[in-house]
Amino acid sequence: MDRIEAMRLYARIVELGSFTAAADDLTLPRATVTHAIKRLEARLGAQLLQRTTRRVRTTRDGEVYYGHCRRLLADIDEVEADFREAAIVPKGRLRVDLPGTFARLQVLPHLPAFCARYPQIELDIGTGDRFVDLLREGVDCVLRAGKLGDSGMIGRQVGRLTQVTLASASYVREHGLPRTLADLQHGHVAVNWASPTTRRVEPLEFMVGRRRRELMLPSRLSVSGGDAYLGCCEAGLGIAQFPRYHLAEALAAGRMIELLPDTPPPPLPLTVLYPQQHHLPARLRVFVDWLAELLTGHGPA
Repeated sequence: MDRIEAMRLYARIVELGSFTAAADDLTLPRATVTHAIKRLEARLGAQLLQRTTRRVRTTRDGEVYYGHCRRLLADIDEVEADFREAAIVPKGRLRVDLPGTFARLQVLPHLPAFCARYPQIELDIGTGDRFVDLLREGVDCVLRAGKLGDSGMIGRQVGRLTQVTLASASYVREHGLPRTLADLQHGHVAVNWASPTTRRVEPLEFMVGRRRRELMLPSRLSVSGGDAYLGCCEAGLGIAQFPRYHLAEALAAGRMIELLPDTPPPPLPLTVLYPQQHHLPARLRVFVDWLAELLTGHGPA
């Protein structure tokens, strides 16, 4: 019998005033009850109960110990009740990390609906493209776009982003409008995207029918942040590839020009990563489900 069980047993003996009644109430053999109390008193080095033929009474030490037991057991019961309730009604603090621009345009505007659905969840949201050590930083989950390395995390794909190849209007005026993939290899340059974690420069990717083709164009510079990547492309420094939602307004206004629409980049997977755990907290489960529900509409037709 562990210490918590022994405390519960002792409290029932005090409340019922009888070893036998406590044994019946907890469905324990009478000998087990007697042995457990002897071990408890030996461990504490104090006599807790005075036994008579008709009733059991607490000693002064026993009364003090009973008060402590009541408070500790009440706290334990409250904690366990909170967790049982949280399994049914998601509640508690949830730390998530989202890509900055994507969060601002595609997730944060819809958060009021999530908060209304789950009013007992407190969200702590970070934004950025940096590598996040979930375990060390105490983050529950991250949403990431693109290919992911082996992080030891659980990954769930929750959507896909349609991508476009584009350049600024000023770039097209200077370098011309490429009509084919072959044209790209004559006089065109790219803004190189370097992985924030590995610093590896990623090639441009194109879907030719069902085949994926990669091209590494000459480049004047490499960047590893989303804002810098976009800024360099807008400044006419080279061709880049972005999710379509990111530049829908600029494309419509003619400030940016879509290139090679018949051979678009492959869709960009959106994946939620979270640590492996035996029991997924309800607050995390419903948030991941909500993201999947929200982002399904962003994939290509």
